Amino acid sequence: MQKLKIDDEVIVLAGKDKGKTGKLVSINSKKKKVLVQGVNVIKKSMKPTQENPDGGFIEVERPLDISNIAIVSPKTNKATRVRIEEKDGKKVRVATKCGSVLS
Repeated sequence: MQKLKIDDEVIVLAGKDKGKTGKLVSINSKKKKVLVQGVNVIKKSMKPTQENPDGGFIEVERPLDISNIAIVSPKTNKATRVRIEEKDGKKVRVATKCGSVLS
């Protein structure tokens, strides 16, 4: 069972966007990178194409290292680690700081 899942609310622990929160959009476990909505946004220049005849600049989200994020605790709204426990014969993710079960 993974400790991180898509649509988890996460907080950035390090880098230029430290302290920002967002939803987890994608996880690349081989490269240890994650994509967080609204975080690590850069401006990219685009050449004119048939779909976009003007070209110009677009804003793109770039991946972050997986070690620079943490899950937000539902009770305290602060960063927390995750442990996996067995309840009623099923494995569930539990926030370490507050003990609440994550969905």
